[in-house]
Amino acid sequence: MSAEQQHRDGQAADPGPRSLAQALRERDDASLGALLRSRPDLLHPVPTDVTQLATRAGTRASVLRALEHLDRFALQAAEALAVAPDPASYQELLDLLAGDDGDEEVAGALPATVALLRERALVWGGEDRLRLVRTARELLAPSASHSSPTGLGPSVAEATSGMSPGRIQAILTAAGLPHTHDAVSAVAALSALFADRERVAELLEGAPEASREVLTRLVWGPPYGQVTAEPAAHLRWLLDRGLLLPTTPGTVVLPREAALSLRGGRAHRVPEPTRPQVAVAAERKPQVVDAAAGGQALAALDTVEELLRSWDEGGPAVLRAGGLSIRDLKRTAAVLEVPEPVAAFWVELAYAAGLIASDGGYVEEHHDRHDRPDDDGEGYEDEETRDARTRRRSGEAEHYAPTPEYDAWRDLPPADRWAWLLEAWLPGTRTPGLIGGRDGRDRTLSALGPGLDRSPAPEVRRRVLELMAELEPGQAPDPATLLERLRWERPLRSAGPRREQPEPPRAGVRPAYGGGVAPNDPEALRTKLTEWALLEAEMLGVTGRGALATHGRALLGTEGRSEGAGSGATAAGSARATVVAALLAPLLPEPLDHVLLQADLTAVAPGPLVRPLAEALGVLADVESKGGATVYRFTPGSVRRALDAGRSATELHAFLDRHSRTPVPQPLTYLIDDVARRHGLLRVGAASSYVRCDDESVLDEILADRRATALRLRRLAPTVVAAQADPRALIEGLRAMGFAPAAESAEGDVMIARPHAHRTPPRTPPAPVPDGPPAPDATLLTAAVRAVRAGDRAATAPRKGTPEAEAPGGLPRTSPADTLATVQAAAMTGESVWIGHVNAEGAASQRLLAPLRVEGGYVTGYDHTADEVRTYALHRITGVAELADETDGAEPAR
Repeated sequence: MSAEQQHRDGQAADPGPRSLAQALRERDDASLGALLRSRPDLLHPVPTDVTQLATRAGTRASVLRALEHLDRFALQAAEALAVAPDPASYQELLDLLAGDDGDEEVAGALPATVALLRERALVWGGEDRLRLVRTARELLAPSASHSSPTGLGPSVAEATSGMSPGRIQAILTAAGLPHTHDAVSAVAALSALFADRERVAELLEGAPEASREVLTRLVWGPPYGQVTAEPAAHLRWLLDRGLLLPTTPGTVVLPREAALSLRGGRAHRVPEPTRPQVAVAAERKPQVVDAAAGGQALAALDTVEELLRSWDEGGPAVLRAGGLSIRDLKRTAAVLEVPEPVAAFWVELAYAAGLIASDGGYVEEHHDRHDRPDDDGEGYEDEETRDARTRRRSGEAEHYAPTPEYDAWRDLPPADRWAWLLEAWLPGTRTPGLIGGRDGRDRTLSALGPGLDRSPAPEVRRRVLELMAELEPGQAPDPATLLERLRWERPLRSAGPRREQPEPPRAGVRPAYGGGVAPNDPEALRTKLTEWALLEAEMLGVTGRGALATHGRALLGTEGRSEGAGSGATAAGSARATVVAALLAPLLPEPLDHVLLQADLTAVAPGPLVRPLAEALGVLADVESKGGATVYRFTPGSVRRALDAGRSATELHAFLDRHSRTPVPQPLTYLIDDVARRHGLLRVGAASSYVRCDDESVLDEILADRRATALRLRRLAPTVVAAQADPRALIEGLRAMGFAPAAESAEGDVMIARPHAHRTPPRTPPAPVPDGPPAPDATLLTAAVRAVRAGDRAATAPRKGTPEAEAPGGLPRTSPADTLATVQAAAMTGESVWIGHVNAEGAASQRLLAPLRVEGGYVTGYDHTADEVRTYALHRITGVAELADETDGAEPAR
């Protein structure tokens, strides 16, 4: 018995489900829940029954999303089914993937892969009648105009669909086949010839060498070629025998059956049934990894705090199109002492954590504030957006500044502050590495500006950490093999054969952060996302020396909060943040309450300082160097800054004596006393401005100095000099001349210059832009499966007789009196009835209802369609239809 006969017998014995809906209906609840879990887009909204679920699972958008979430071998199996007969047997699929010589790895991996495709409703049918859903076949199958991802072209029947019968018979003759009576049998004979490996080999024995070279170039795709009106002899030989068939004028294609014979029956050149393993690039002690990661985490906190402190009195201005200017980014990088791309990362991280925002409006509102229409159909604007618009119209610039959340974040313990940042980084979709590149409209992407969201970023970031967690503690992965694994798990489809992949990062080579990526290049974007995830994890202290730290593993083991990032107490109190902070805390040094003063007018902080000491010392001295120990330098300017803040010389001496573990050096004591003695000797006020001093000789010295020419000074009295510069400019000019003036109020009192902390109004952090709907939880899945089952039972319940009239949509139509009488009778007997219902919005639907009581113009009963008790107004019921006798009472009221 032939294989075809056995295949037909198997079909007759077990026809299997006739449709995808029937196949889904035969599943158990666990299998249906697995489908909804793997394809969450099918849940929004919850399907009313299995038929609607099957219809939605076959839509183009849903199928595309499902295909994009297949691993490489599952996608290869789907591509093979797209070029196989419809339906195909399991053996035919195996032959396409393993080829004539077979492949044990393919044979071992294929059953689980077919089960995966079934679970995701991409394949249905019995073992002998495997069917790829129609939309997937249309996406993956070759046609007369394009090849499939396998590199195969259309079949002989598809390629010859417009060919004249005479031309087909001529091809048969040239190929050594007998004439047939019709074109259909001729095409079948030609297809059978090309599908026979031995006969194709015999046919090609007489082919010119150039003809065989052409077939070699076309066999693995693309299978199309160009020919002239008078093709060369070696091309004419192939055209005459049907090994090249015309598709459009000047274009020929190698038919699928011939290509498969030349390939040895394989749909893919290299099947990839096994996932690549992530290689280990280096191995270190876990304690060393954790210590290095702890140091990086502390440095990350210092960097973010330095950034926010530099913007404490108001940061850079917001560009008209949103974002940070290149000049301001350079200044920020200089303050943080890091390269500009790294500075952009820290700025974006603080923004994602809700620690900085625009003081005149949420930056993202510059491009999404018109997404929601109001009742008048105009663009929606909330209060913050209207405030921003008003400020722009009045000419008042918007600036970036810390938010009120910054004050809450700053008061947390260091480990909790770090966990807050990680809660924003892990699910964030804004991609700082793109800054400096170009978008699809050739506009420069700026920090904090629009266009930086990339929905695959969180998945790539999390998957990188998960693959690192699969290694032993202390093992650092090889970036090249890590990227290859990610490519296998999420291969990107294309209309033709897969193009050459970008060069992966080499082991031991640390790529630079940032640099952007070309728009509309998803493969290059994924490569960059992988590199950036590794670099960002290292900068944040999730990894240490390339290996995942212990607290980094905890990021993957506990669920974090579901809402947006950086939400105050929520960020600090989530389950994941609590666990991570507890693991990180022992790795961070305890803040110190002392420094070491040195004779060269410097102070060394051997570790992080407690906040009051750090803030006071930051006013009294300038930071000279950072690292494991921070070096502060005392200068006349820094001491004057402390005096301007209201500190006296006595208070400064007491402060240093209290917090220094070494004696206060004499040079520092002299410096403070000397600056304090001259501080406030000159008084500057507003006339335009003026200078007054009890020592006339000092004013004589100022007036004689050429550097005072720009201030346009004029003596009004022996102890008073007027200026035509404003008080701030006058103070700065006198300080540049070496004096130490102090500002005074209108009453003549010395004005204390305290730093002014500028805060934005309360702001919401930017919400991540998800790649599709979120994964459903167990409660939602259980409720959705129950609703689908109930709706399916209701939809398939037969009716008794025919209503008096039915609406075009199939709603039962009865008079109000008949409707009332029928539902009252059903409530007494406990039977279920069909009702037509129109809700307040005018949407019509059919419901299978088991009435429980009828009173006050309402009927209450168990709605089998919704699987819950509901109440319906009688005046909104279009009519009632009873169920057929065999199902009467089959659905009791609950």
